[in-house]
Amino acid sequence: MNGLLAYLVLVIAATAVIWKGSELLERSAERLSKYYGLPVAVHGAVVVAVGSSFPELSSVVISTLLHGEFSLGVGAIVGSAIFNLLVIPALSALSSEELEATRDIVHKDAQFYIISVLVLFITFSLGATYVPGGTNTAAILTPALVLIPLATYGIYVFLQYQDTRDHVTAEAVDVDPRREWGTLAVSLVVIAVGVEGVVRAALGFGELFGTPSFLWGLTVIAAATSLPDAFISVRAAKNDASVTSLTNVLGSNTFNLLVAIPVGVLLAGSATVNFLTAIPMMGFLAFATLVFVVFTRTHLELTDREAYALLGLYAAFLAWMTLETVGVIDTVRGV
Repeated sequence: MNGLLAYLVLVIAATAVIWKGSELLERSAERLSKYYGLPVAVHGAVVVAVGSSFPELSSVVISTLLHGEFSLGVGAIVGSAIFNLLVIPALSALSSEELEATRDIVHKDAQFYIISVLVLFITFSLGATYVPGGTNTAAILTPALVLIPLATYGIYVFLQYQDTRDHVTAEAVDVDPRREWGTLAVSLVVIAVGVEGVVRAALGFGELFGTPSFLWGLTVIAAATSLPDAFISVRAAKNDASVTSLTNVLGSNTFNLLVAIPVGVLLAGSATVNFLTAIPMMGFLAFATLVFVVFTRTHLELTDREAYALLGLYAAFLAWMTLETVGVIDTVRGV
């Protein structure tokens, strides 16, 4: 009981540290985007998204290098992607009078994110079928193989860069870029410290309950590391910046799938993913993505009713993972 309480306190404290780091990150990223005259869509899809994705990237790096638990980091990435798609847009819609989408968000950012999910699944499939030693239960990811998602993200950045070419820069703002870059660096360090605390707590929960670390990555680490995205998107929605709110979610998920997981593989030299576990998780992620796209495309607005539906779907996901954890059902094979 004492151990459980200690891990709960650690999660709360580490989450608070991540929250503080995300505040610093958001402030410096916004000022730098204004200083360099970036379009709002690019600010949300690349600058803010990459910055707010640093907790997920840290979870993969820390889990792999410090704890030898690559699957924990992968679970955090997939769980974070599901949280970002279902919870953050819902909270943003409920926090604003009207959360509007644009055709660019639906036809460019959302569709490219669907491509990202497909590319990652293909990468896992190639690791299970074509890499020597790979089986239908173990997908072996190599540095050469993860170049596929990394190259795909390069294309995404290139497409976003094209939007900046025709953008008319607003009036210059009085910003000290060196100071803001310094603040940005400090915020990333603060976030990394918080993520280490959450990872240690998740590993502790796994030992206490005798459950796989992957499941704790899907839930505890995913929710904690998604706080920067939630904080940024909800605040943007309250300030009537719907484009930034939604593109941050999609851009963050795209970065997580195409960059964070490959970085973990590159650092480890190679990594193994349980393919039987990845299939249902990626399947649910694909389903959540389609629901999100349909809701945002309908009248190009996310209504309160649709927001509650997204929250209900996430509650169903948590219930599913809880039943898996206690052994009531066994649909996620191999965990």
